[in-house]
Amino acid sequence: MNYSVYISEKLGYNYNYLATIFSEVKGITIQQFIIIHKIEKAKELLFYDELSLTEIAHRLHYSSVAHLSSQFKKVTGLSPSFYKHLKDKRAGVLQNL
Repeated sequence: MNYSVYISEKLGYNYNYLATIFSEVKGITIQQFIIIHKIEKAKELLFYDELSLTEIAHRLHYSSVAHLSSQFKKVTGLSPSFYKHLKDKRAGVLQNL
C-alpha cells in the first residue's frame, strides 16, 4: 500500500486535502517528510552497524538498495557507504583520545 492511500484511510480525509494542510504547516510535502524520516532511520541503522544496506533497504520498504542509496545521497549529500566510513573514522579517532 502506498503512503497516500494509507494516510487517507487512517485519517478519513482526502489525501489532497491532507497534503495541502501538511505543506502549509510544515513547509514540505508529506512525501519529503517521509523520505527525510526514512533516511534518518537509515543513518541510525548504519551507525549501529547491525544490518547490511540490503537489510536496511528491506526494513525501510525501499524497492532496492539503489533506490535507498539515491534518496540517501539526495538528502545527506553522501552515499550510505561513505556515511558509514565517516562514522567508522570518527569512532576510531574517539577511541584514540
